[in-house]
Amino acid sequence: MSRLGLRRRLLGGLAAGGGLALLPAAAIATPATSTPASARLSTEAASLRLAQLESAHGGRLGVAVLDTGSGLGFGWRDGERFALCSTFKLPLAALVLREHADGRLDGHAPIALDSQPDVPHQPAVDAARASGRTHLSALELARAIQTTSDNLAANLLLRLFDGPQGFTARLRALGETDLRVDRWEPEMNEVPTGEQRDTVSPRGMARLCARLFGPGLLDASSQRVLAHWMIETRTGLKRLRAGLPPDWRIGDKTGTAIGEGFANKHNDVAIAWPPRRPPTLIAAYYEADAPYPHMRPQDDAVLAEVGRIVAAWVG
Repeated sequence: MSRLGLRRRLLGGLAAGGGLALLPAAAIATPATSTPASARLSTEAASLRLAQLESAHGGRLGVAVLDTGSGLGFGWRDGERFALCSTFKLPLAALVLREHADGRLDGHAPIALDSQPDVPHQPAVDAARASGRTHLSALELARAIQTTSDNLAANLLLRLFDGPQGFTARLRALGETDLRVDRWEPEMNEVPTGEQRDTVSPRGMARLCARLFGPGLLDASSQRVLAHWMIETRTGLKRLRAGLPPDWRIGDKTGTAIGEGFANKHNDVAIAWPPRRPPTLIAAYYEADAPYPHMRPQDDAVLAEVGRIVAAWVG
């Protein structure tokens, strides 16, 4: 299969049309600008730029990009499997919103913070405890996993859906066939080469995001809430956002993994609104060329360059 799997219309008619345009125009509008067609990067050139970026930095880069207005896209290694890391928290937050809106879950009901063991990186839960709280609602936990990537909050929400396999089963029932969550935080980040558990393809994540912000999975109110949470997230300021134009409105969800036995992983999934245009969806997954003991700025810089390539393609 060609690595340039998104040269043509990426998702058929799924993302094209009105569904994605229903997001709050007043909240995301920016002054209109125009780029001459001759100045825009072609689809073939954009895919080639991604391949060159991977070659220059080493490691493995997977990207899927979708212009929701035209339904066109491009990518590189978009059908290969990559570690989800914390990008799974975006559809988990979305499922909480869906279940609450449909009346199957009381999103305001208190959930005990000690009903799951503490784990590394739980800033929202720690802040709540410091203020004297012992419970948070499902909606508060959903916001926490999106905006701060809180791991304990994610485990508390996974428990509502009968654990990682139960969450995956819910997604399968909704027609999602690509993404799979098999383990709890933080073990789910341990994804060596060839591991299938806790993985997704960039194409699959882009397709899922198109469904989340298109008609069917979420009502308009839930879409607005999810978009707002993504926009207020600040964990990815040095990733895709760093390469996208300053007049674009951007929301994203990052994922990161560092550990022995597998290469560092820096991921970012974004929805970006160019001025007065339908949004562009980006799913970018980067594995460094080796394990390193700490996060490296050059790995974030790879994703920033992906943002620049997307901007040049959108025009």
